[in-house]
Amino acid sequence: MNGYYSVFDPDGKKIADCGIERDAVNLMHSRNKYWDGHYFTFNPLPGDIIDVSNGKQLPTRDIITVNMDGGVGGSWKVVQSSEPKLKENQQEPLDL
Repeated sequence: MNGYYSVFDPDGKKIADCGIERDAVNLMHSRNKYWDGHYFTFNPLPGDIIDVSNGKQLPTRDIITVNMDGGVGGSWKVVQSSEPKLKENQQEPLDL
């Protein structure tokens, strides 16, 4: 897990931030030989932040389908449809 360690003195005053736990323990030991009240806490960093607001979505209405008649170089025309029409599946079911 990504994060850092904050080291505090016995009065609750922050001394430093350390990248690994070993550095936090060594700092506490170097400041007080008897470990009298010094402590550290782990502060996790947030993961990837993803914006999921509604303003970033593609529109789902007013979908336009385009058909091409005549192959390459043919004419294009815009066909308005309210719902896409799918063909029924013609495949026979598999017997296992």
